[in-house]
Amino acid sequence: MIWRRMRATAGRVLRQLRHDPRTVALLVAVPAVLMGLLAWILRGRSHDFDTFGPQLLGIFPLIVMFLVTSVATLRERTGGTLERLLTMPMRKADFVLGYAIAFGLAAIVQALVVSGLCFGPYGMTVRGEAWLVVVVAVLDALLGTALGLSVSALATTEFQAVQFMPAFILPQLLLSGIIVPRPELPTVLHWVSYLLPMSYAVDATQQLSTHAAVTTQFLMDVIVVGGFLVAALALGATTLRRRTP
Repeated sequence: MIWRRMRATAGRVLRQLRHDPRTVALLVAVPAVLMGLLAWILRGRSHDFDTFGPQLLGIFPLIVMFLVTSVATLRERTGGTLERLLTMPMRKADFVLGYAIAFGLAAIVQALVVSGLCFGPYGMTVRGEAWLVVVVAVLDALLGTALGLSVSALATTEFQAVQFMPAFILPQLLLSGIIVPRPELPTVLHWVSYLLPMSYAVDATQQLSTHAAVTTQFLMDVIVVGGFLVAALALGATTLRRRTP
């Protein structure tokens, strides 16, 4: 019964996505174009795209899925859809997991398309296994979905949901190690970076860029990202509100 409710929710969300080409373009085309732009900018600079590409391949899906999920969930609440669904024998956890399944499938498609372009026409290479980069990208996209579900409870309008992106995402981007290696950050910021999921996502892709074999550090980073994902889904199920006041 629980699986049936989650499947029904996921099916409804996927049907909505199918009839919303702009959202589909945001989910798939925007990350692909951004990675293509990065490859173009770094063309001719030895190994720069191989250094930064895998890291951003994990970050872009997280940012896009965070934005889409937070706005879509808020729309469900302000439109009264969520309140009507919760009058039926459906729990908040069923709704959250159904959304996670639907956007998780979208995340897989997104990761496959963007990764295929990066490792194909864009010419990106890593020392580790390319399919592990795709796994990290999917995990990051799922994490973005879970964070979007959690944060949407704090917003009352779609504009506010969009405003939460710089508040929740940009600090993680600055402290993730892309701009300045985390060990070189000021002491306080270095310790704060350990509390942010994007730091582990970037670390995982860095491990794949520099090591041919799977390292213990990579496995630990993936486990931590998965832990943040589960925690964010649990928080989303707890904070989800029936309606927007």
